[in-house]
Amino acid sequence: KSAVEKCAAPEPADAEPAAGEEASEKLDPLVMLVSFLLSFSSRTATRERLHIFTTNYDRLIEYGADLAGLHMLDRFVGCLEPIFRSSRLDIDMHYNPPGIRGEPRYLEGVVRLTKLHGSLDWVYRNGFVRRVGLPFGPQDDHPEINDQPSDSVMIYPNSAKDRETSEYPYVELFRDYAAAICRPNSVLVTYGYGFGDEHINRTIADMLTIPSTHLVIISFGDEGGRISSFCKHVGRKAQISLLIGPHFGNMPTLVENYLPKPAIDRITIRQTELLRNRGWEPSSHKDEEDEA
Repeated sequence: KSAVEKCAAPEPADAEPAAGEEASEKLDPLVMLVSFLLSFSSRTATRERLHIFTTNYDRLIEYGADLAGLHMLDRFVGCLEPIFRSSRLDIDMHYNPPGIRGEPRYLEGVVRLTKLHGSLDWVYRNGFVRRVGLPFGPQDDHPEINDQPSDSVMIYPNSAKDRETSEYPYVELFRDYAAAICRPNSVLVTYGYGFGDEHINRTIADMLTIPSTHLVIISFGDEGGRISSFCKHVGRKAQISLLIGPHFGNMPTLVENYLPKPAIDRITIRQTELLRNRGWEPSSHKDEEDEA
C-alpha cells in the first residue's frame, strides 16, 4: 500500500474524529481532487476526450474519478479480472436520447487513463496482465496484495527504466502516449512532473516540433533545474507556458483561482461572450482603472 493511499484512504467507521475537527475539513482534499479532475474532464462530449497519463503506481486518480462519477477507459477488457489487450480501437461511450433513434450522442464525463509505469493492482497471471480487485487503501493482509515482485507490473525507479519501457506491456502504453500528444493542436498539461525521465521527455520534445501544440508546466518547484534545462534544450518558448512555484503548485489555489469552472454551462459561457462583445467589463476592473 502506497503512502498516498494510506493518507487518502477513508478512516474506519468506528474511528473518533479529533477534537475540534469538523467533517468538512476532512473532505477538503477529496473535494479538491474531484474539482481538479472535473476542471479538465468537463468538456463538450464532441471534443477530444481528456487523456490522463501518470507514472504513479497508486490509484489516487482512479479514486478521484470514482468520486467524481467519471467513466475511465483503458486497455483492460473484462469484468472479474480485466485483461490487458494490445488492440487499440479507440473505444468510446455513446447513448441514445429519449425518443430519438439512430442518432447516438457522445456521453459526457468520459476520460482515458494510461499508467505508463504500471499499477499496484496489475499482476502477471496465467500468461496475461490482469487488473485484480484490490480496494483503495487495503489492509496489509489483503489477499490481492502481490507479494511476488516478479509478478508485479511496475517499473521501479532505476537507471534501466528507459530500457524497461520497451518491454510488454509498457511499449503499448508508450505507443498510446506518443499517439495522443504528438498530433496537431494538442495541449499537454503536466502537474507535479519533474522532467526526470528521458524516455518521457523525448516524446514531449517531439510533440513540440509540431507548431500548433502547446505545453503547460505546473510545478511546485524546479528541484535540480530539470524543468529549466528541458525548456532550454527544446528552445520553443512560444509553445511553453510555465506556472512554477508554491503558489501555482498548491492544488487549492490552482483549483479555486486558475482552473476553469468544473461544469459545462453553455448559458453562462454564451452570456459572458455577449457581454464581452458589448464592451462590458467586471466592476473590479473598472474600479482599478478609476483609481489608476
